[in-house]
Amino acid sequence: MSNNKCTRKAHFASGCFWGTEYWFMKAHGVQRTSVGFMGGNIEHPSYPQVKTGTTGHLECVEVEYDPTKTTYENLLTLFFETHDFTQTDGQGPDIGSQYLSCLFYTDEAERTAAENCIRRLEKMGYRVATQLQPASTFWIAEDYHQQYYEHKGTQPYCHLYRKIF
Repeated sequence: MSNNKCTRKAHFASGCFWGTEYWFMKAHGVQRTSVGFMGGNIEHPSYPQVKTGTTGHLECVEVEYDPTKTTYENLLTLFFETHDFTQTDGQGPDIGSQYLSCLFYTDEAERTAAENCIRRLEKMGYRVATQLQPASTFWIAEDYHQQYYEHKGTQPYCHLYRKIF
């Protein structure tokens, strides 16, 4: 839970965090997004460190949402419909461990929802490469990465929306 009792935070890694954030910023019920890093083995990592692929961090988006306006399940749907969750070595042209697909769950309800969503996709014939990991410290990235496409006025090159569910 975040400090505001009316919001929750969820963490999604699906390749380049600019593209991931682009879609979540537009989602109904999302109040705020931040890009950063999660899952690694050093504190306060910088973008130059993470992009080497040696810190164990994944590029990640923290999504703060209003659970009275959307659900974690809705966010999961958007997550899976805006990246190639079958790719095992990165995302699109971005290759490396820092670009892997991962859901960082904060509690058993999120973990169960993620597992159920993955099972649904597998029943549809997909080979899901998305990892599930317990959430750890979210390290916010440098300011120039925040809301990147909003400031640039363009759209993501490897995060395209496609209806699956």
